[in-house]
Amino acid sequence: MRMRRKDREITDKREIEKILENAFVCHLGLVDGDRPYVVPMNFAYHEGAIYLHCASQGRKLDIIRKNSNVCFEMELTPGTIIENGDQPCDWGTKFRSVIGNGKAVLLESPEEKIAALNIFMGRFSDVKFTFPEHEVLAVAVIRIDIEEMTGKVANE
Repeated sequence: MRMRRKDREITDKREIEKILENAFVCHLGLVDGDRPYVVPMNFAYHEGAIYLHCASQGRKLDIIRKNSNVCFEMELTPGTIIENGDQPCDWGTKFRSVIGNGKAVLLESPEEKIAALNIFMGRFSDVKFTFPEHEVLAVAVIRIDIEEMTGKVANE
């Protein structure tokens, strides 16, 4: 991916992964025919892939089944406004972000889903959970195979 402001680009993969490990919401971008569709989702990042889960039916799954190309964005924003001068254009916001593209894969087997759900829950707990079969069958699990991503930092 090309970034206009090279002075703000994060090139260290580990720094990009730190953002992915600490951000709370993934903004998932999909293409529904000729219209964009963006949905915020909880997520987990593990070994070059992003994992999401949702209900087993819905618009995002319908879109992914037609077009598996996705865009994703996550950010860390402490909510700090930087006042660098008297003019509004001199002000800014402190943030670190990641944006990327990839392919969405709907995981089908219960074993794949359980492994992904444990990766997801591993963000919040050290407990290795068991999942009732009926819940595993009822949930959709999406893996995004990342094709490219960049990091950006501002006002730090």
